[in-house]
Amino acid sequence: NVDLSFCFLRFDEIKEGDVVRHEGKGSDGYLEHIFKHAAKELFGMDVKEITYKALKNKDFQEVTLEKDGETVLRFAAAYGFRNIQNMVLKLKKGKFLYHFVEVLACPGGCLNGKGQAQTEDGKTDKALLNQMEEVYAAIPVRLPETNTHVQKMYQDWLEGMDSKKVQETLHTKYSAVNETTSNLDIKW
Repeated sequence: NVDLSFCFLRFDEIKEGDVVRHEGKGSDGYLEHIFKHAAKELFGMDVKEITYKALKNKDFQEVTLEKDGETVLRFAAAYGFRNIQNMVLKLKKGKFLYHFVEVLACPGGCLNGKGQAQTEDGKTDKALLNQMEEVYAAIPVRLPETNTHVQKMYQDWLEGMDSKKVQETLHTKYSAVNETTSNLDIKW
C-alpha cells in the first residue's frame, strides 16, 4: 500500500494569500506552461510570452516556436465540440501536425462553460465573463514544479525526478490501433 496523503493539500492549510494559478491566458489548461517548458528543455529558448494565432475561428488557435527559420514546436488549443470533431477527422487522415493539443469542450474555454452564471434567457453574461477573466488573471502565478507538495511527491513516492518509477508511472507510449469492423464504432 502507498500512502498518498502527503501529496494532497488540505483546505484548512490554505491561507487567504495562498491561492495560485498556473501560467496561461485563462482557466484553460497548461498549454502555455508546457510550451515554455518544452522550448527551454528541448531548444534552450527562454520564451517570456507566447502569441496565440486564431486559425479557422477564435476557438481553434495555434502557438508555434521557430528556431533558425524552422518551426520546431506547434501547439494548438481546440475549444468546443465542432473544433474537437474537426481535429479528430484530421488526426485520422494524418493531417494534424501538432506536438500538443489542449482540448476543452466549452467554446471559449472553461470560464465560458455551462456551469458559469448566465442571463435569465440562458445566454452568456459577457460582463460577468470579463469580470471572471480579470479576477482569474489577478491571481498570482506559481509554476507547478515549484510546489513543495509536488516536489515531496516526486521524492517520497516516485523516488526522484528521473527515476524508473517516474518513467513507468507518468509516461506512456502510443501505437497505432487496428481498425475494427464493429457497428459500435463512433463516426465523427
